[in-house]
Amino acid sequence: MINPSENQNRDQLIQEVLEAVKDIQIRFQAEEDEEKQWLIQNSPNSAVEELIKEMTVTMLHVLDAIGTLEPVNGITISKQFGFSKGTVSKITRRLVSQNIIVTESLPDNKKEVLFRTTTLGKEIYRLHQGLHHQIDLGVHHFLQRYTEDELQFLVNTLKKMLHTSWIHLKTEEDEAIESAPRDAPTSKVSEAYKANHSSSLTDEMNEIMSMLNKLDSRNLKKAKTILNDVFFADYED
Repeated sequence: MINPSENQNRDQLIQEVLEAVKDIQIRFQAEEDEEKQWLIQNSPNSAVEELIKEMTVTMLHVLDAIGTLEPVNGITISKQFGFSKGTVSKITRRLVSQNIIVTESLPDNKKEVLFRTTTLGKEIYRLHQGLHHQIDLGVHHFLQRYTEDELQFLVNTLKKMLHTSWIHLKTEEDEAIESAPRDAPTSKVSEAYKANHSSSLTDEMNEIMSMLNKLDSRNLKKAKTILNDVFFADYED
């Protein structure tokens, strides 16, 4: 049984976590300004520099998707990179108008529009890849200070955040009961949950760690941007 002092310490730690999350939100926003400045300072020419000044974070990531998969259609960009179809449509129109990308059609399917980068678009794409490499080095250096167990805990926590509602609160046992067969006694479900909870957590952490090891800098950056968009910011498409 947890005594009152332990409850108080836990509440204090939770409050510190909430305050840290707010600070992270501010840091993310400041970091995006820092990244924009890096791109501007390392632009190969004045034309790229001027375009970078006008581009949003979402525009850069849509261009990154096109540069990675070209020729590619809007549906593929939407599915593989988590952008809404409306966002892809709006952003690609802007990129076309700025001569950063061009459109083309398949000979046997005039309705399907594919996107390719122009010479100018390729310069911006390569510059953005250089930024990803710089971030990759920084992330790797930062995470080297943690042990494998600490990294597994961190990944597990972030993974659970993505699948947790802060409004409709449920315990893990509630979720286990909901997913059980309708004719299963609640007591049996509860016992099974408690018996398997420890081992399932270990399996899940190992799985998440394996997924993390497969991510490159580009996908780590996208994951961070998506987390920021979903939980901390309100960007206009």
